[in-house]
Amino acid sequence: MRLRLLIVEDAIELARALADGLRAQGLAVDIAACAAEAQDKTTLVEYDLIILDLNLPDGDGVELCRVLRSGGSGAAILMLTARSRISDRVRGLDSGADDYLVKPFAFEELLARIRALLRRPAEQRQPEVRVGRLVICPATFRAAYGGQGLSLTAREFAVLEYLARRSPSVVSAEELLEKVCDEHANPFSNTIRVHLANLRRKLRLAAGAELIETVVGRGYRLCPGDPPQPQP
Repeated sequence: MRLRLLIVEDAIELARALADGLRAQGLAVDIAACAAEAQDKTTLVEYDLIILDLNLPDGDGVELCRVLRSGGSGAAILMLTARSRISDRVRGLDSGADDYLVKPFAFEELLARIRALLRRPAEQRQPEVRVGRLVICPATFRAAYGGQGLSLTAREFAVLEYLARRSPSVVSAEELLEKVCDEHANPFSNTIRVHLANLRRKLRLAAGAELIETVVGRGYRLCPGDPPQPQP
């Protein structure tokens, strides 16, 4: 399958040079010179990767990144910019970008970063995980139900995120222990049950419903918890 990339860069000569180099690597490449054009193109094409400049003539690349992520884009996003301050990098990554490359750069490094990003599963590039009205943002370690923030411990957050990524599948206690605890965890302890009990209580307070279902003999499943819709 040929991979499709979008370069969002208002320096047209640079954009064309990058596009030519990437096409020589067998990639299909489109160019957008501004945020509005990029949004138009992303509504028509499901890109595998977006190379995004931060300084655009009609807006900030960070804000465009947020818009793309909130719209459900699962494309890998590589920010390409002259801004080198740590605060700029943090802001870009927190907006949903996967990587950040500062100009000037070597084309070989750009290629290496692109290859690394395209190896990541799409579900790992999603900045938010949604199950019904529950929203989880792994990048900022925040979770909310219906807009109400949830106060979770690090381990509770890890359990919730894993259940959400697997929803509506059933996850066994053994799988949870393996995925969210380290190698020093005692497999015969009730660690997972304790975290689940605390997590259930907090979700119940926020949602007014039981969101984590126990499937007897198999494990646990995270449910949307939305109220039933009236029948027409």
